[in-house]
Formats: sequence, structure tokens, C-alpha cells
Amino acid sequence: MNLQTLTTSLRQFRNWHKWVGISVAFFMLITAATGLLLGWKKNIDLLQPPTRTGTTSDLRKWISFESVVVRANHALDSLAIPLTGLEKLDVRTDKGIIKIIYLHHWEVQMDGQSGKIFSVAKRHADWIEHIHDGSIISDGFKLLYTNYLGWGLLILSLTGFWLWYGPRRMRQIKKNPS
Repeated sequence: MNLQTLTTSLRQFRNWHKWVGISVAFFMLITAATGLLLGWKKNIDLLQPPTRTGTTSDLRKWISFESVVVRANHALDSLAIPLTGLEKLDVRTDKGIIKIIYLHHWEVQMDGQSGKIFSVAKRHADWIEHIHDGSIISDGFKLLYTNYLGWGLLILSLTGFWLWYGPRRMRQIKKNPS
């Protein structure tokens, strides 16, 4: 590769690097900020309620799922929290608990054996995760968003490497012309 080709290549890569960087910067900031929060979600009770420990991990001694849902619904209702629909039951056999997670990010933690309610709390980490991956808008947007960021970061990495390595290569060519 001669010096003129290398110089032209560096100019093109610098231009690509600049425009790709400008176009993904806002989304990278959002993803980085929400990623930091998600990294701390197990350590900050406001983001995600701490997981409690139940009385037994023996599933034969646990109450039925139907009873779990009825008790969890009653717990939300008694706190005047509107029922928004059940999203999932997160069964933690090793901890002896069940987390009942509702749409709009409410969580009820319950002992698997006795059905005792340990906590009713908002799960802020869930909506932060939806912002993080773009699914807060739609699943189609999530796919576009993650691909756009992924390709953008890949291009920035490759062009950044060339912008670092290219000048070193130019100095070698100037130092040892062949």
C-alpha cells in the first residue's frame, strides 16, 4: 500500500467514523446509562426489590399456583394498586419463594409454603430494561435499535482501529520507503 492510498483511506475512515459516531451517540448514551442502572439493580432496592427467603424449597409442601395468584391479587388490591394483568410467576425453588410479576412492573413476593406475603413493590428495573433494549416502543423498534447500535459500534471499532493504526503505518512507510 503506497502513501497516497493510505492517506485517502484514512480520510475516508475518519469521515465514516465521524458520521457513524454522530448518528449513534445519543442511543449509545441511553444504552450506557440504562446499562449502568441495570448492572446495579440487585444492589439498589429502589430498582428491584431484594429477593426474600421462604421456609422450604420442597415443592410438595408448597401451595397451589391458583392460591398464589389469588393471594397476590388480594395483596395488590388491599394496597389500592390496580390489577393490570399477570405477566409471570417467577418460582425460586432454591429460595423457597414465588415472585408474582404484573404488567406495569409490580411485584409480589410470597413464601411458597405458607403463602405469606413478604413484599409488594414496584420493579423499576423492568421499565429501565425496556428503555435499554428499545422494546419500550415496540418489538420491531427493538430489533432496529439493537441492530443499529450493534452495527454502529462495530463500524466505530473498526474505523477507530484503522485511525489508530493507519498513522503508525504511514510513519513506517515514510521511514522505510521500498
